[in-house]
Amino acid sequence: MKIRKAVIPAAGLGTRVLPATKAMPKEMLTIVDKPAIQYIVEEAVKSGITDILIITNRGKDVIEDHFDRCPELEASLLNGNKTDAYNQVTNIAGLANIFFIRQRETKGLGHAISRAKSFVGDEPFAVLYGDDVIIGEDPACGQLMRAYEEYGKGVLGIKAVAPEDIHKYSSLKVDNLHDNIYNCTDMIEKPDDAHVLSLFSILGRCVLPPEIFDILEHTAPGVGGEIQLTDAMKDLATTTGMTAVDFTGKRYDMGNKLGIMEAAVEVALQHPEIGSDFKDYLKELSKTL
Repeated sequence: MKIRKAVIPAAGLGTRVLPATKAMPKEMLTIVDKPAIQYIVEEAVKSGITDILIITNRGKDVIEDHFDRCPELEASLLNGNKTDAYNQVTNIAGLANIFFIRQRETKGLGHAISRAKSFVGDEPFAVLYGDDVIIGEDPACGQLMRAYEEYGKGVLGIKAVAPEDIHKYSSLKVDNLHDNIYNCTDMIEKPDDAHVLSLFSILGRCVLPPEIFDILEHTAPGVGGEIQLTDAMKDLATTTGMTAVDFTGKRYDMGNKLGIMEAAVEVALQHPEIGSDFKDYLKELSKTL
């Protein structure tokens, strides 16, 4: 079945990047001239997604506003003959069919995904974590979608993490199928040293079958007292198995101060308007370090 729907959980509080996120959602933190969540939506669209559900909570109405039309701004841009800027802001509203729902209670990523049941229906769907911007020639979401079409199982987007960091993430039991494609048969969320399965972790993307909603209904709270999506996916991995893709592209953790700065610098270097001047600036700055 062709995947046409995606869910973007964006209900987190962003406590790791306070005070910036006290009054502004971390998903709206900018990378040069676009908010992080726009990069994520654009990745989904480039992958062939047509319908997107963004899961928010109170205080995040600005995300919905960003993907809406703004007649006053548009009229001002047209009156000022700023055609390029007008096209940029109007194109945002036409990227995809974008819907919104609130999580209401921050009970974990698994709980947030369960809120998407009526939107998804009986279809496989992509999940793009709101914290993770992935930039590359081949959209990471699209890489996972192709793997789903090939193997017919849920798909995990994975990368290897440093041994000292694996306890912050999930750890997967995997066997290589070919190239960057693996079979996953077990996983654990935030393992201690004695329970590390591998250094591969789920980072920011997955494709899930609709059966995940029934599993989530019976998933008990896990790490942190929250309903963990990893615990529900573990059920899939240990029964039917899941496919894992060591995706290409650079991932930026937008819930992390260093990740935000890395994204800003590296994207700025490639930006068509400021890239050359910014590179010259960095060269001069580096002489003072």
